[in-house]
Amino acid sequence: MAKAIMLQGTASNAGKSLLAAGLCRIFRQDGYRVAPFKSQNMALNSAITPDGLEMGRAQVMQAQAAGVAPDARMNPILLKPTSDVGSQVIVNGIPRGTMRAGDYFRYKKNLIPEVMAAYESLAAQYDIIVIEGAGSPAEINLKEDDIVNMGMAKRANAPVLLCGDIDRGGVFASLYGTVKLLEPEEQELIRGLIINKFRGDVDILRPGLGQLEQLTGKPVLGVVPMLDVDVDDEDSLSTRLSGGGKVGLVDIAVIRLPRLSNFTDFNPLERMEEVTLRYVGSVKELGNPDLVILPGTKNTMDDLRWLRQGGLEGAVLKHAANGGAVVGICGGYQMLGDTVSDPEGVEGGGTLKGLGLLPADTVFQGEKTRTQVAGRFRAPAGLFAGMGGVPFEGYEIHMGRTDSSAQPLVEFADQTGAAHTDGLTVGNVWGCYVHGLFDKGSCAAALVNCLLRAKGLDRQAASVDWQEYAQLQYDKLAEGLRASLDMEQIYRVLNGAE
Repeated sequence: MAKAIMLQGTASNAGKSLLAAGLCRIFRQDGYRVAPFKSQNMALNSAITPDGLEMGRAQVMQAQAAGVAPDARMNPILLKPTSDVGSQVIVNGIPRGTMRAGDYFRYKKNLIPEVMAAYESLAAQYDIIVIEGAGSPAEINLKEDDIVNMGMAKRANAPVLLCGDIDRGGVFASLYGTVKLLEPEEQELIRGLIINKFRGDVDILRPGLGQLEQLTGKPVLGVVPMLDVDVDDEDSLSTRLSGGGKVGLVDIAVIRLPRLSNFTDFNPLERMEEVTLRYVGSVKELGNPDLVILPGTKNTMDDLRWLRQGGLEGAVLKHAANGGAVVGICGGYQMLGDTVSDPEGVEGGGTLKGLGLLPADTVFQGEKTRTQVAGRFRAPAGLFAGMGGVPFEGYEIHMGRTDSSAQPLVEFADQTGAAHTDGLTVGNVWGCYVHGLFDKGSCAAALVNCLLRAKGLDRQAASVDWQEYAQLQYDKLAEGLRASLDMEQIYRVLNGAE
């Protein structure tokens, strides 16, 4: 049976996911078979496993850091918000339905056996399980039937490392307050504190570290600097969405939909030196980009209404009418069609008019498509003609079917080997259901080269192997953590030493 260690935080976005990924990498480098685990994750960034199951993107990233294939057991419960008060509940990679927050809070205790079955199955296969908590264990209103923080630590008999984010301020108070709000037996599970996202001279912190240790009775096992590593993000808290990046030769604007999902699709484009990638939420922010991307969303119809009401629909249509390039992925692809219909009430029912840039009609269905795919672009139109024949890999996660007699964008064989086409291309507009298209460097480079040519620029974007790039980033993360954490003491904690 595997040994376990758990990362909890004083708040959301304290850096738990990144620290867990770094520990996964370190243990892997040290010769252990290691797997990540997060019993319950709330996120709109998800991915599909090789066996067609859905899990949180953060645990996919951690699995990659651990050098193992993503497995839905690593994230047995995934909550994907569909509104301000409800989420789709995915258990062991398969949707169970949509629940309001109060209903799920009462229901979740029924999922404990499934959570523990997933954990115990992993623990029988690996040497070390790195468990990640969610939010804060000191959310005392949510402690009943807890399955993701101290409740999980108790069930897995896992020692806990508690991390706090010093960059947002108040880290000493948040670490102390979190410890003191816990029950005595929960406090005993905390074996060390970590201060994360530090900028500056650690020596200035040392007097405070000593006092914190005295007040909490817990050792500080490290002060982790603001590491310059580039890995996939947990969700919309990502600093990527706030802009302020580099200026490149081509300007790509991604519409920041209220229920934006899988924005990790565009991380490879952001990393290219030729590209400025911006997330925009208003007509004023849109400006005059070379390409507008409508991304995935967990609620196409609500976000289409938002696009229309805020004036961005009109701005995108004007951009396209002037010959500008537009791309839609998944929910964004659905928006580009003529109509979006929901006869089964998947997103609340009704029919909406789409942007009408692609001659297609989408009908929502109760069953979700979940599959990994690989294929090639057929013969895109307009300025994207240069993408013809370019290979891609990716995955589909959607609950709609889109029908059209227009030219398909891509062709591929699904997991059964059956040939399929997907997407549409008309003029300078194309869309498809495939997430992760640009993870394959040749596909990202082909898109950017089309935009460069359209601007008359004599420049060729390089094709980058993003999987190789990610592995280098995981090594860089591990190096940074080894330099800032007391790994000797962390191993003692892992091995049960007092």
